[in-house]
Amino acid sequence: MDDDHHRYDDGADSRRNRLPSFTEVLSRRTRPPVDLFMFYLFLQREGSEDILDFWLDVQQHENLCRAYFKDVRKSGRTIREDWPEYWDYARRRGSIYGTVVGMNPQMGTKRSTTSTTDMPDQDRRNLAGYGDEKAGRSPSPRMMSTTPATAVATEPPRSTTPFSLSGRTPTLFNMRRASRAPTIIPRTSAITRQNLIESAERIYFRYLSPAGTVGSAENHEIYLPPALRVHTFPLNSSHEPKSQSDLNIMAQIPDMFHAQKEYCFRAMEQDAFPRFLRAKAFGNLTPVSALVRLIVGLIILWIGLAVGFSLIFLDVEPKSKRFFLFLPYAVAILFLISHQYELDPFLVFLGQSESTPFRTLPIREPYVKKLLFGRALWVTALVAACTVALTMIFWAVPGKRL
Repeated sequence: MDDDHHRYDDGADSRRNRLPSFTEVLSRRTRPPVDLFMFYLFLQREGSEDILDFWLDVQQHENLCRAYFKDVRKSGRTIREDWPEYWDYARRRGSIYGTVVGMNPQMGTKRSTTSTTDMPDQDRRNLAGYGDEKAGRSPSPRMMSTTPATAVATEPPRSTTPFSLSGRTPTLFNMRRASRAPTIIPRTSAITRQNLIESAERIYFRYLSPAGTVGSAENHEIYLPPALRVHTFPLNSSHEPKSQSDLNIMAQIPDMFHAQKEYCFRAMEQDAFPRFLRAKAFGNLTPVSALVRLIVGLIILWIGLAVGFSLIFLDVEPKSKRFFLFLPYAVAILFLISHQYELDPFLVFLGQSESTPFRTLPIREPYVKKLLFGRALWVTALVAACTVALTMIFWAVPGKRL
């Protein structure tokens, strides 16, 4: 726990004058309301959380492969001796595990376009742990050679087609994932290559197989451009590969989904993440809560205007009674401007930001807290100015009894 606090403190110090990066959010180095859980909730509201689930599950698959390679090296064997097919594949085609398996850069080591491949071990463990955490909650350098995971036999060039997260079909908030294999394989025994096949098979049937495919009854297929789609999974986790062709295919399992993972990373970073920052770093309301404020604000404003016109056309004396109109006007204008800015200044002053409608979490990210406090002051001043102006207008109009 102390290490986590130190890690958060060090990260917070470096972000006192900037917003966090997408890599920092994924590695769980940020705090609410711009942490990984809040980003998951944001995607869930858009029906796009499957893409983050896919990224996290592939990250866990790659961490499992790294653990396998490390176990082999700790046993005193080399990867070349233990898994010659993979060694030959990685030497010819490149692999993201080059440093783990003992390859030098001249032997075709691939580098990730994101910094997640080079995350510290602590951040990798955080990412792996998030897989279990989200499962228990109801709200759940460029590649140097051709991509290894498009189809097992062919490797067409990667697509540059932009990916729009908002175009996907929304899912129910309480939908749970149905796994075909454990998300994290217990380390009660050494990791085997069969475990790696099970992990890859689970990812394929959950996220990549078309609906209606055998074994994909409860899948959550994500969008990928044609060049990155995996049409079949040629191995079976219930049978150990024995033929040479199956062994050659199995050598591609560790890198199998990395190209798709990189594509999803860039899609989220360029599309969903900027919108997430705008929603959480410049506002503290969810869309449902903001809509409720709009409806309530319009109703209260209508009541206030009705009372104001009644006082005028009934020529109620003394005229000072009209000053009490500032109460409904203030509430109505507060709700309407809160809807417009998706920001409730009183929640900000209390240090709170909504996670789900009408449920809040403390604001702990330093720079976000500063941004929201400044915007809350501006919204408060705007509400006060509009309230005073509207109240004075209804006070100054001369009364005329009809």
